[in-house]
Amino acid sequence: MNLDAKFTFKIVGITLMVIGVSMLPSVFVSLIYDTPAVLLSFLATSLSAIVLGRILLQICRHSLTRNLKIRDGFLIVIVCWLVSAVLGAIPFYVTGSIPNPFDAFFESCSGFSTTGSSILEDIEVLPRGILFWRSFTHWIGGMGILVFAIALLPSLGISGQNVAVSESTGPTLTKPSSKMTDVAKGLYLTYLLFTIIETILLMFGGMNLYDALLHTFGSVGTGGFSSYNDSVGHYDSTYIDIVITVFMLLCGVNFNLYILSLRRGFRAFWEDAELRLYLAIIAVSSVAICVTLLITQNYTSVKDAAVDSTFQTVSILTTTGYATADYETWPMFCQMIIFLLMLIGGCSSSTGGGLKVIRVLVIFKLIRRGISTRLHPHVVETIKPSNQNMPPDVVSAIASHMFLFIVMIFCGAFIISFENCDLATCFSAVITALGNVGPGFGMIGPTENFSLMSNLSKFVLSIYMIAGRLELYTLFILLTPGFWNSNH
Repeated sequence: MNLDAKFTFKIVGITLMVIGVSMLPSVFVSLIYDTPAVLLSFLATSLSAIVLGRILLQICRHSLTRNLKIRDGFLIVIVCWLVSAVLGAIPFYVTGSIPNPFDAFFESCSGFSTTGSSILEDIEVLPRGILFWRSFTHWIGGMGILVFAIALLPSLGISGQNVAVSESTGPTLTKPSSKMTDVAKGLYLTYLLFTIIETILLMFGGMNLYDALLHTFGSVGTGGFSSYNDSVGHYDSTYIDIVITVFMLLCGVNFNLYILSLRRGFRAFWEDAELRLYLAIIAVSSVAICVTLLITQNYTSVKDAAVDSTFQTVSILTTTGYATADYETWPMFCQMIIFLLMLIGGCSSSTGGGLKVIRVLVIFKLIRRGISTRLHPHVVETIKPSNQNMPPDVVSAIASHMFLFIVMIFCGAFIISFENCDLATCFSAVITALGNVGPGFGMIGPTENFSLMSNLSKFVLSIYMIAGRLELYTLFILLTPGFWNSNH
């Protein structure tokens, strides 16, 4: 396979510049709140990334007209995500906030992949600039590091279509525009609008601008990093819980639908089968957990039970991972629902992780078709989410993705088992990393963290976070001999 290194380095250069510029708000925060050492660490890292990125662009300036191939896209995506994770870990390490490089890499991967898992035991003692950067990585990674870069590629003479294919989150039949740059710009405008509105609403609820921004980054990016050890529960505010719940729910929806709704109105939402199932899962799970909590007398207030059950349902399903309650103290029936929600995840083309609701929908339709064909062997039945025929190759890809997801869980659990921890911890650690959820069960529950795990486990889980964010196959394709075969 003939890979053009100049084009790869060019887009890596763009990514370096994007991440470098993205650190500038943290520089400003450090200037206001932190010591000169923290400020200089951010400033040096930011400027170094911008300068290095500019140098790479200058070196590759003559490669301006080539359209990227799909294979180029896969390589560029994984390289850019790894570069971003390493670069994002530098401020954690050089400021001494996270002195272990494996821990710093873990925290950075968790941020950019919008997982929200952490090795930090006391986040409230960290410099404010570090906490801001930690949460801002959610916002950058939520819509995808490269989605923003795609909007810039045409001005540099590069087609971004195949980069987007390699970076997309989940299969979708919803295409608002044939031009990738228009889609990228539309997605980011929607993303920015949600960010501004939620920040304002949280400030109305009593948060200062700093805390409102951090929790907004965690909500719209469905990441879950907070500025307090007890997460959103720190505020003990029903209003704040409801605002964050609404925006987690909105950002777990296919963002393409928001763009389509400008042309087609509310019908664009109602006709989407994935969205209907997504809302049904939230409604049924929230009611089931709420009723169980009241029956078992874990809660005596209907309002508190309803708010907490809905918040945790949306938080886990959208893979945000914020907490207002310790769900491990809830009845086992409620914990089983939470566990299943971890596996499902948000909608395709959302900021959420997990398997994606569309895949769950297609798998159920495949099971239904399997039963039907056994009763009526000569009947040909197609898979039709949202009344559209899904191509057989897409159905096959969904089935194989589900199988690979399960295999990855067991392989990862075997590695984590060397920690000699309980079964719930082994499996939930892998599931929460691969699904970009955040908290798990056992030693890594909503009130715990990953600090007790070995460097090997943290590194493996870091790679799992990136693999989950990139839909598994992007990483696995690079590991196949055929990808590197020059005859292909």
